[in-house]
Amino acid sequence: MHGRRALRWFGATALVVSMLMVLTGCSTPASTGGGATTTGTAGGSTGPLKIALLLPETKTARYETQDRPLFEAKVKELAPDAQILYSNANQDSAQQQSQADAALTNGAQVLVLDPVDSAAAASIVTKAKAKNVPVISYDRLILNADVDYYVSFDNEQVGKLQGQALLDKITKDGNLGKTIVMINGAPTDNNAKLFKAGAHSVLDGKVKIGAEYDTPDWSPDKAQTEMDQAITKLGKTGFVAVYCANDGTAGGAIAAMKGAGIDPKTRPVTGQDAELAGIQRILLGEQYMTIYKAIKQEASTAAELAVGLGKGTGVPSSMTLSKVNNGKIDVPSVLLTPVPVTADTIKSTVVADGFWTTQQILNTPALVAAGKLVGLQ
Repeated sequence: MHGRRALRWFGATALVVSMLMVLTGCSTPASTGGGATTTGTAGGSTGPLKIALLLPETKTARYETQDRPLFEAKVKELAPDAQILYSNANQDSAQQQSQADAALTNGAQVLVLDPVDSAAAASIVTKAKAKNVPVISYDRLILNADVDYYVSFDNEQVGKLQGQALLDKITKDGNLGKTIVMINGAPTDNNAKLFKAGAHSVLDGKVKIGAEYDTPDWSPDKAQTEMDQAITKLGKTGFVAVYCANDGTAGGAIAAMKGAGIDPKTRPVTGQDAELAGIQRILLGEQYMTIYKAIKQEASTAAELAVGLGKGTGVPSSMTLSKVNNGKIDVPSVLLTPVPVTADTIKSTVVADGFWTTQQILNTPALVAAGKLVGLQ
């Protein structure tokens, strides 16, 4: 092509391209949000910001009663137009994979993922990255994956605090060196491995581990079965305490002891998450302690990161980041501080923070009476 013919050809081509651009612009869907449109940068999406919150299970009460509403409230505060695509996997890793796929298909610009299976969730991250969607590993660390951020607590420290509280109580009761039972969390949860490692670092060599279990799915029912097995193995008087990784497993172990005719007040039991039922058992003397994790701060931090990533504004300058290696990379992380809670510190921790109110805790005459003994009324 030469001369005027070439110029005419390029001119016609430019006209066609211009028309296509106009038509493409006209076909962009209008925002369905109630206010100004929020433009997200992840995946090149436009329109209201879409954030997927994918939680792992419901047997641990905190996820539905605390994490979800607190996260949603903070997102709405920061980005009123934002849409939250919420799913709970009910401890099913394959279901969580499907939920993540659906969220990506529905235009999620950020994934906030608390994995059922810390290793298997790496494939979710791979799919998200293929769509240029950042992933925040929430509460539990996703292993061997290019995770953008991790928001959680110092989980090995959680186990150390549990172990130390139990060891102090055993020592005070004159039972140092005697036999205990250990009921750990789910083997698929990386946090459970850290809790276990932290507890062992304190307890090993100071007590005898008469029976130890890793509890599938963190299930209280399975923990109860495990405790039944431990009682059969050791006898009703063959152990002096029970390490339980969280309040759900503690509830199962305590139910097993009651069923065997053992007064749980005579066997200190640990826990974690400061669940309402756990706090109430502590007041009644059936459970010795729990670990309070400031879930409001955890959920709010994750929400701030998610909105910042979705809007392209980045990490708030006030946020302090450390690094946690997940087997593939050093993940920029926010690690919050866990706090041990016994009966005499309920008021200064979970009540003072508004995690639970006295009205919620003291909902029976027995609890009202027990609360008065520790200044909770």
